[in-house]
Amino acid sequence: MKLVHQINLAFGIALVLVLSITAIIIHHVLLDHFMGAQKEELKSMSAVMTASLSQESAASVLIEDPFASFPMIISPAATSVDAILTDENGRVLSTSVPMDRFEIITESSAPETSNLLNIWNGTDKRFITEVNVTPQGTLTLFTPVSKVQAIEQALLKRLLIIFCVVGAFMFLFSLFITKKLIKPLIRLQEELKKVKERHFSDVKLIKASGEIGSVAQSVYEMAGELKRFNHVQKQFFQNASHELKTPLMSISGYAEGIRDGIFEGESVRKGLDIIMSESGRLKSLVTEMTLLAKLDSEEDIFQPTEVCLKDLLIETIERMNPLLIQKGLTLHTSYDDYELLTVHADREKLLQALLNVVSNATRYAKQQIYIHAEIKNSRVEISVTDDGPGIPEDLLPYLFQRFVKGKDGDSGLGLAISRAIVERCGGLITAGNLREGGAVISMKFPAVAHI
Repeated sequence: MKLVHQINLAFGIALVLVLSITAIIIHHVLLDHFMGAQKEELKSMSAVMTASLSQESAASVLIEDPFASFPMIISPAATSVDAILTDENGRVLSTSVPMDRFEIITESSAPETSNLLNIWNGTDKRFITEVNVTPQGTLTLFTPVSKVQAIEQALLKRLLIIFCVVGAFMFLFSLFITKKLIKPLIRLQEELKKVKERHFSDVKLIKASGEIGSVAQSVYEMAGELKRFNHVQKQFFQNASHELKTPLMSISGYAEGIRDGIFEGESVRKGLDIIMSESGRLKSLVTEMTLLAKLDSEEDIFQPTEVCLKDLLIETIERMNPLLIQKGLTLHTSYDDYELLTVHADREKLLQALLNVVSNATRYAKQQIYIHAEIKNSRVEISVTDDGPGIPEDLLPYLFQRFVKGKDGDSGLGLAISRAIVERCGGLITAGNLREGGAVISMKFPAVAHI
């Protein structure tokens, strides 16, 4: 069963139950109210009639001949109420009930006496009774419960008609609301099918409010991310195949030339050197690609500990010193001695990330490279700047993606590896250009609190 039918069925059942319970409660409340009102009316009428009878002479009320017409018949003001005046022996002295409804009272008229006793005692549930003592005898006022029930039933029927009309309107309104709520879900299901079928570019944003709108926005953003990831993945394989093809072609070309005797003498040695060089480059490229894949997927490759950045910077300088001397560059480091520059990271991986960033700076720096470390806003920040031409503006948004490299770049994986390592450390790496010229790459990490 579809969700819209389930909701409508559940709402319909709940509506019927609520209206039924409400009708039952109203039935009992109305009946109790009318019964109580009728009893109060009987009390009031009985008090008035008792006062009236007290002012009359007992002789004028008493009827000795039961077969004669009564000169004074007690008649209450309400037509639905009957009255009976009896003496202390139970004989009917006067009544508003037609005489043909009573049998001739004799000594043996036990059934009627029994009926009157039931009315007086209130055990006859067919009547609402009020009994008062008067100078002439006992005044009994009674009215049938059926008349009260008829009034209550008539009113209840009108209320039930109103309930049915309101219930039908509410049910139709619920159908409209349910359709309005379910329609975005149905459209969202269609968009999710597009995601399942990898048609990410065809996914549209569903306009909806509340939580459904939030889910629709998340689905739309997820489709965008999957589209971007799919594009990056395709581009990665294209670039990887290109980067691997170049050294393989060089190795294959020189190997075939040496085998076929095209190269002789010194050319053979030169060809072998190129094969060794390209093999080393190919090995380095495969190693970087493997490391990048592990950083993205494996958890156990990362072993975080508390790392002192001052010691890390000193080791970075020592490792980069041969390359700096070769290129005639000067590396400057600065940090405050009193600051506790400590981060929670894998030391070897973080060292590699820093070496990749500094190595990238050596390709473009003219003479100077600066490394500065400080604590700013409870975060440890390391910035690497150079006095080179800076990073092209069109390259900045994609600088840390795989196989993206500048004019003198190597494999295009170094900064991508740095980004993966920094993010695994809970940090953030950014790149930009200085106003006075040169590039700056900043790495920010949460500082380790020291007690």
